[in-house]
Amino acid sequence: MRRIIQRLIAAIVLSIGIVAAAVGTSYGQDKVVRIGYQKYGKLVLLKSKGTLEPKLAASGYKVVWTEFPSGPPLLEALNVGAIDFGNTGEAPPIFAQAAGAPIQYVAYEPPAPKGEAILVPKDSPLKSVADLKGKKVALNKGSNVHYLLVKALEKAGVRYSEIEPVFLAPADARAAFERGAVDAWVIWDPFQAAAEAATGARTLADGTDIVANYQFYFSSKKFLDANPRIVDAVLTELSTVDDWAKGDIHAVAEQLAPAIGLSVPVVEVALKRQAYGIKPLTDAAIADQQQVADAFFALNLIPKAIKISDVARRPGT
Repeated sequence: MRRIIQRLIAAIVLSIGIVAAAVGTSYGQDKVVRIGYQKYGKLVLLKSKGTLEPKLAASGYKVVWTEFPSGPPLLEALNVGAIDFGNTGEAPPIFAQAAGAPIQYVAYEPPAPKGEAILVPKDSPLKSVADLKGKKVALNKGSNVHYLLVKALEKAGVRYSEIEPVFLAPADARAAFERGAVDAWVIWDPFQAAAEAATGARTLADGTDIVANYQFYFSSKKFLDANPRIVDAVLTELSTVDDWAKGDIHAVAEQLAPAIGLSVPVVEVALKRQAYGIKPLTDAAIADQQQVADAFFALNLIPKAIKISDVARRPGT
């Protein structure tokens, strides 16, 4: 019993130490920008390039990077004040804003409709999106592919309530897909390209003529209000990396592949389906995003109607 109590006390002390360290990282330094990134995209390229740190160091800021498996947990981290800046696809910020998260859209990438798709196994009898009626479809809840599924079903004349969504993170969804536990998988690159290469997965539909598939960049309102020029500096460095990536996709693939655990050819496929050119928010991008929000509200996927323009930073502000 004494040994158990000692272990319990040691565990409590360790937990307190971890929490204290986290608090110290978050609040002990006034000059820190905490960036959330995913396994793939322009932010992970910026991190690997290492060009942001010296630029912000000149202004007295340190950069802290945190990786997330998908957009929803990244925006939840922004909501609770664990990060200051990050990017996701279309759907996660809709759920975040509806939940009251203090997000601010600060930039976007042009549409990349081929960068997400509804996949089925190569030997699946399913031939069209209409065939998904009554089937199990894996997806990451609240991610950009959630909207692709909603709109693809709508176009095919299938109600969302007529399929069985199975909410799984990408790694778990890939496993379920490969063992036949689900009939289809809605996923984004580079997971999409990896599944196609490894399993011969077929595309029932990608976003072409269905959804835009934007990528958006965000800051917390608190950080943006206090540090607008630092947010602008991050966006400037992102644009520089974006220009480099657009001009030499093979070199980018060689740099990214080891970091994300995929082959260079697979990463090249994914990069060719990406969009390039990071831009300030436009009325058209805001209007397109409003359509996503309205669709989710109509399906009762979010609890209230929201206005994207309320949390969109306009150029020059």
